[in-house]
Amino acid sequence: CYLFALVAGQFDTLEDQLTSRGYVTTLLGRKRYVAGIDTSGRDKGFLMRAAMNAPVQGSAADIIKLAMIKIEQEGFEGLKMILQVHDELMFEVSKDKAQSAIKFICDTMESAYDLAVPLKVSADVGPNWGVIH
Repeated sequence: CYLFALVAGQFDTLEDQLTSRGYVTTLLGRKRYVAGIDTSGRDKGFLMRAAMNAPVQGSAADIIKLAMIKIEQEGFEGLKMILQVHDELMFEVSKDKAQSAIKFICDTMESAYDLAVPLKVSADVGPNWGVIH
């Protein structure tokens, strides 16, 4: 909600940035070029929707990447990251370390990047992704 409200409140700025520069940026400054997208056959609003979506989706991707790096750097014995899908991470760890691994992962992810509102992470344990997803 926070990221959407931030972007929606700055729609004119995004439109100006897209028009003058041909790209929009994420919270961490990564650029998403949208001016060169082939819009033939698409509706006229496609570029503006792409421009509005890019800072939200791109910022989420930036933050989860920071979290993944932080988890790796801080380390947790026996924890192995095995999959990332959008805003979800899957880890493998022994059953006896599962609860302490969850605390480590959640704390690390929630502190990956400071925002005006807290980032919240939920986690679960199961024998495979299908059971907990």
